[in-house]
Amino acid sequence: MSSTRSSLTLDASAKSARLDLLLAMLAGLSASLVGIGLARFAYTPLIPPLIQAHWFAASDVLFLSAANLLGYLAGALSARPLARRWPQAELLRWAMAVTALAFFACAWAVSTAWFFAWRFISGWTGGVIMVLVASCLLPHVPPARRGLASGAIFLGAGLGILASGTLVPLLLRLGLRQTWLGLGALALALTVVTWRAWPGAEAPHAAASGSAPAEPTAAARRALNRLYLQYGLMAVGLAPMMVFLVDHVARGLGWGLAAGTDDWVLYGLGAIAGPMAYGALADRVGGIAAGRWAVAGQLLAVALLLAAPSPVPIGLAALLLGSYPPGIPVLMLGRVHQALPGQPAAQHAAWGRATIVFALLQALAGYGYSALAALRHGDHHLSFAIAGLALVAILLLDIGARRREQVQ
Repeated sequence: MSSTRSSLTLDASAKSARLDLLLAMLAGLSASLVGIGLARFAYTPLIPPLIQAHWFAASDVLFLSAANLLGYLAGALSARPLARRWPQAELLRWAMAVTALAFFACAWAVSTAWFFAWRFISGWTGGVIMVLVASCLLPHVPPARRGLASGAIFLGAGLGILASGTLVPLLLRLGLRQTWLGLGALALALTVVTWRAWPGAEAPHAAASGSAPAEPTAAARRALNRLYLQYGLMAVGLAPMMVFLVDHVARGLGWGLAAGTDDWVLYGLGAIAGPMAYGALADRVGGIAAGRWAVAGQLLAVALLLAAPSPVPIGLAALLLGSYPPGIPVLMLGRVHQALPGQPAAQHAAWGRATIVFALLQALAGYGYSALAALRHGDHHLSFAIAGLALVAILLLDIGARRREQVQ
């Protein structure tokens, strides 16, 4: 009898642990959906309606698109200092809540400064979420399931992009203000549903992850420095399509908002497929080779945007482009682990630096592209061409590194 009770107790404990794991994964997915997928990407299909409704001048709308990217940089810089003072789970809960508040605040175009401030705040919360969500959740996940948990986190951003492409057009039928309020309601609902899903206590091995990172070897430093540079160039390469794709289709090509949002839905489908597709490719050919193939796919998409202004090629380009923002972190994180094998503290520190470099270049690129779009009255072709050059530079860095390794 006692053995039966013991077996039942262990079974109940295992079921409870699995439920806690699923809830934690749901929390991570929801955080990236709200803080990255919606807070950043829902603005893209709203650019043409904001201009058409005369909430702001066209040039102001384009510059406001970069406010979120600047806030993301601030969030990436402040996340780890904040985590030294407050529990990560608490910070993530309130980051989601503040993001929902920012959506509600954007429903009133009080002034350009008001709108900029709330778009900046929603970017800041997204940066905090991106830096902290994995380190908060993964120590509580069994090693055999950490790949699945990481995929769920990145998948949340893709689901947010898809939601922005399907939900925003429906909400726009009610009005622009109602659209912002609807997005705020969705963000608030996800915040409330997952409020208690975050892990409470620190994981037993979390302290080891926070210890001082070991000094990397010279070869590891070279690999990491190249990775930081390439990750920054990736930010330059993805920024204009991430922000201006719908505007390019709707106003630049003159196809209207419906066509632009259709392509944004394809972008969202690519975003959902990206993490899984890139991860499978990395398992098959290795992280570095998979990165080259990913960049080559983005170059093809940019070429289609520039040279083939018809619905099918643009739709294919949108699908390829969408895979990149949530998919490429999977490859970059894998390369960090490859450069620093068996050094979790060093890996965490290196990933933090990579995220900051990415956020900095993304913010600078966002403002540069916005200024260029304003000067060219909404024509984004030159911005797309510059993005293509950044992608070419990534490939050239890989080729140069491979040749140096062959010489040595």
